[in-house]
Amino acid sequence: MFIAGIVSEALLYSSFSLLLGSFILNLVPKSVRPEIKIPKFVLLGAALGIAIFSFLPVLKIVLYLYEDLGLGYTLQSVLTNFEVGKTWISTGIISLILFIYLIPIRLEQKPLFSLTGLVFTLILIAFVGWSSHAASLSKMAGFLTHTAHFLAITTWVGILLVVSWFSQNHENWLKFLKWFSPLASLCLIATTITGISLMTFHMELSDYVSVTAIPYGQTLLIKHIAILPLLAFAFINSFLIRKKLMNDPSFNPLPWAKLESMIVLLVFSITGALGQASPPHELSSMIRAEGASKLFSFFHPGEINFPITFSPGIVSIILFLIAILFLALVIVSFIKKAPKALALVMSLLFILSGYIGFMLSLS
Repeated sequence: MFIAGIVSEALLYSSFSLLLGSFILNLVPKSVRPEIKIPKFVLLGAALGIAIFSFLPVLKIVLYLYEDLGLGYTLQSVLTNFEVGKTWISTGIISLILFIYLIPIRLEQKPLFSLTGLVFTLILIAFVGWSSHAASLSKMAGFLTHTAHFLAITTWVGILLVVSWFSQNHENWLKFLKWFSPLASLCLIATTITGISLMTFHMELSDYVSVTAIPYGQTLLIKHIAILPLLAFAFINSFLIRKKLMNDPSFNPLPWAKLESMIVLLVFSITGALGQASPPHELSSMIRAEGASKLFSFFHPGEINFPITFSPGIVSIILFLIAILFLALVIVSFIKKAPKALALVMSLLFILSGYIGFMLSLS
């Protein structure tokens, strides 16, 4: 179920991103974006995927309760009495309507088609926010924060995914960057602010280091480290590629956009793992009941003394410097026209060395 949760949540994020990116790009004039052709099965699969992949939280509750109550009764009870079940019914209905709506139309024919699809998708994003863990803790504040966070991520990533994988050429790329780079920066700022706010629903920010003792904190740490290579690719795909295209209009930026989208999918997968971990509402009680994370125990076996502090030693500092070198090599690999796979490998090595350096800094 843990692996299924990671996969389903990553695919749920991807489905929303593909729909949102498709509708937004088809509302943008063709003169300021590359030519895009999105296969119908991708749109239909994304619409249907939202209904399928958002069902997992319901399934987890059903599997937890059905042995005592029976499968049929438990499923009916969860769908009609639990907030997550009732929200999924609404999500499933809207997703099915969107699926049927997309069958006969071609988005490029009329802006109204994309605008209507966008409205459906925004409603579905609101349902995700309404059924989120943050909303269960503080209904309106949690709903608004999670919805804004989810919308900012899927807008940025959606446009990136669609333009990198479904562009027929790289014409008008400079004009595309002129509006997409500021939008991506705005989404990044919104994601950061709302992401920090969401953390406060689950933990005190001052406990960030101590929370690494449990699986939730470990996954959160790895996610935050993995975001940094994503920012490096965003820097390449906005500033450096703009400069490159001004000097060489024949340069093809699509492979680098695809590399950035691969890092995005990695972050989505880590986010999926984060969704399967229990938030640290009572950290000391969780440690006593469940024990420390296996990853934390690997670096720090034995009894845990709270609060855990961050105090880098010589080995940690060296590892952080190595991590910075790997991150710099991502950018150097673009400048020096090295094989693109090298940039991906450098990103993974940055995550690994940065994570080990952080873990060795704890005491």
